[in-house]
Amino acid sequence: MENRSQWGTRLGFLLAAMGSAIGLGNIWRFPATAYENGGGAFFLPYLFALLTAGIPLLILEYTIGHKFRGSAPRSYGKISKGMEWIGWWQVAVSFVISTYYPVIIAWAIMYAYFSFGQQWGDDPTGFFVGDYLQLGDPGTFGALVPSVLIPLIAVWAVTLFFLGRGVRKGIEVANKIFIPTLAVIFLIIVIRAVTLDGALQGLDAFFKPDWSSITDGQVWVAAYGQIFFSLSIAFAIMITYSSYLPKKSDITNNAFITGFANSSFELLAGIGVFAALGFMAAQSGQSVADVVAGGVGLAFMVFPEIISQMPGSGFFGFLFFGSLVLAGLSSLISISETYIAGVQEKFNISRGKAVALGGGLAALLSLAFATQDGLNLLDTVDHFINNYGVALAGLFEVVAIAWFAKSLKDFQNHANSISDIRLGTWWRLCLGIITPAVLGFMMLQNLKTELTEAYGGYPIEFLFNYGWVVAIGAMFAGALMTLKKWPANAAEASSTESEDKEVAQ
Repeated sequence: MENRSQWGTRLGFLLAAMGSAIGLGNIWRFPATAYENGGGAFFLPYLFALLTAGIPLLILEYTIGHKFRGSAPRSYGKISKGMEWIGWWQVAVSFVISTYYPVIIAWAIMYAYFSFGQQWGDDPTGFFVGDYLQLGDPGTFGALVPSVLIPLIAVWAVTLFFLGRGVRKGIEVANKIFIPTLAVIFLIIVIRAVTLDGALQGLDAFFKPDWSSITDGQVWVAAYGQIFFSLSIAFAIMITYSSYLPKKSDITNNAFITGFANSSFELLAGIGVFAALGFMAAQSGQSVADVVAGGVGLAFMVFPEIISQMPGSGFFGFLFFGSLVLAGLSSLISISETYIAGVQEKFNISRGKAVALGGGLAALLSLAFATQDGLNLLDTVDHFINNYGVALAGLFEVVAIAWFAKSLKDFQNHANSISDIRLGTWWRLCLGIITPAVLGFMMLQNLKTELTEAYGGYPIEFLFNYGWVVAIGAMFAGALMTLKKWPANAAEASSTESEDKEVAQ
């Protein structure tokens, strides 16, 4: 069994936690969300959401992992036997995400190469969906695309290598390399972006507040959604990572650092992205509103066009897509660790076998996203697993703990016993009332939209087979995993190894 208390330093844990939070989505999701929801005015509900949902949930998940010293399923099971399935549900969600996430990293690797000579030509959108992805009709998988498959294999080779080396020698080392490098590279990109002609026009569009949006409930829901998804909450990641913390770790302090570091990176991404969009608008004679895009389209369709017009385009294109690779790898390692830790404990097998089993299966399934239908499949699975996997699992998590198990007071006492920042009634109020109310409203709004219009214009059958079935299947997979009993010697081995490790330290 993998022993606990494995982080070599507090910095190692924080970098790993930041690495799981600072993913690919931070670079393109936050700027577009802020712009579409009031610009500078959006920062008020965003900060409120961070303080009332993001950081409180981080503290909760850090406390669960630290207190029970196990994977997410095992930790939930110790809160209440009936809650183990929530842990496995979250693990299943992470597993699904790990099947398509590496494909985006593979795209970024190729685009770092394409940056030299701007191989996407005068039509980056046509190049991406046609020449590169060879995109076909939804539901028609077609052949594997070699230029996606080859870098995908490389991504999995790097990921499984670091996972196989364990927490301290693998995950911690990887994040000590990836996160500082990512910060330096992205800072260079932002500095270059804000010095471009038209950058101020883009920044004005990004920061100019529309105060009337503050009274719009959808804007507040968007703020909570952004915080929820960007901090890797309800992925089982933070519970898994915090289970490796030494018993004297300051939980609340770590949560505040992780939360604000993630938000700082999102703000930096927004500045860089909109400065670049302002430059593109100035070059094309359009308004910033005409060139704004969200999702992977921003990274692989809009940014190549911006890069082509920049002085030193090849170099800065390489830096931009290189930053996507680093952000993606750090997140993929975090996501994969959740099911590796769970499988290792549940089946009482070595880490090497758990990596081979869990990582190998995820790598095999990821091949479906390297086909000619890859983008359609990825877009659909990502939409449903995030909206009806991550968000819904998070709602079940807080309701089960706050309303049914009524364990918030116990977790508050545990966190306060080892933390400088004391938790009070505000923390229980946020998790017991505010967060469930907002997440519940989000679910109703999402379902209303889903039932009135087909997502992305895809065929209903395609959405059912690769959207609803995947999202609901993750929930059933969680319930199925609870049928197998935990090995009796697993808990004893984990506890003994943890104590021996702490004595040695």
